[in-house]
Amino acid sequence: MAQPLEGLTAIVTGAGRGLGRAEALELARLGARVVVNDFGQPGRDGSGAASAAPAQEVVEAIRAAGGQAVAHTGDVADHQQAGALVQLAIDTYGRLDILVNNAGILRDRMVFSMTEDEWDSVIRVHLKGHFNTTHFAAAHWRARSKEAGGPVFGRIVNTSSEAFLAGSAGQPNYAAAKGGIVGLTTSTALALAKYGVTANAICPRARTRMTEDVFAGVPARQGGAGPEDGRPDPLAPEHVAPLVGYLASPAAAGVNGQLLVVHGGMVAIAERPRIAAKFDTAKEIFSYEELDGLLTPYYAERPAHETFAAAEVLGLKHD
Repeated sequence: MAQPLEGLTAIVTGAGRGLGRAEALELARLGARVVVNDFGQPGRDGSGAASAAPAQEVVEAIRAAGGQAVAHTGDVADHQQAGALVQLAIDTYGRLDILVNNAGILRDRMVFSMTEDEWDSVIRVHLKGHFNTTHFAAAHWRARSKEAGGPVFGRIVNTSSEAFLAGSAGQPNYAAAKGGIVGLTTSTALALAKYGVTANAICPRARTRMTEDVFAGVPARQGGAGPEDGRPDPLAPEHVAPLVGYLASPAAAGVNGQLLVVHGGMVAIAERPRIAAKFDTAKEIFSYEELDGLLTPYYAERPAHETFAAAEVLGLKHD
């Protein structure tokens, strides 16, 4: 029986560890040929010497399970190296069908303490890294569509975070990058739809080296083992990977420009922002006094619980 991704070629960035690793293994399990990208730096802040080992280990795991995979150890935040990554997929397997952007780093600090480099480095890896690979993949699909005279198959799955929804006090760079990724995703979805390409973003909750501080209060479960009843860790990356597999598949042709939150057996579809209230001026133009009379009482009457609590959004509380 054919697998849903059989014959398709996928790129997964940041696939040497954590979420990216789980996603690469899942895409391979569903039949895709996978280009496993990871720069291989050991520090979650992007520090340390680059290494081919993380990407190669995932490649070997895929091959051991009977799949096809090749490693790429370049930095996707470098425009030329991102182009080489997409070209590697085309040269090795004939084409690219799926792009999963996952690579990222953390350099957390309060906004009043953050350095320019701490800001730039996180924006560079997350937001520019997503743009770089998307740019080259989009050019590939557009060229194929023009040659075919119609739509082709293409899927983009980007990695955002709930940090951009509720804010994250010690992560202004990360929250801004993740918000930018949503904007990039929706713009890309509109631009590429006519070529047969979809672009969606996920906000995953998972226990990885990137989130070890966020989930420090949630008891660790070694090896993904669950509590006494044997249920799996609700924060295991393996809970996120199936949604990525679905969004990468032909079955998700009708899903485009969407933002989905996923963790431990739950998928939530986020709505686009809606107007909560509307005020019209009684004159031709608002005055300070009129705005004060309208907006100040409105916000004073809004209960605090109407806004997202950061602890809930970031997964520190679970149903």
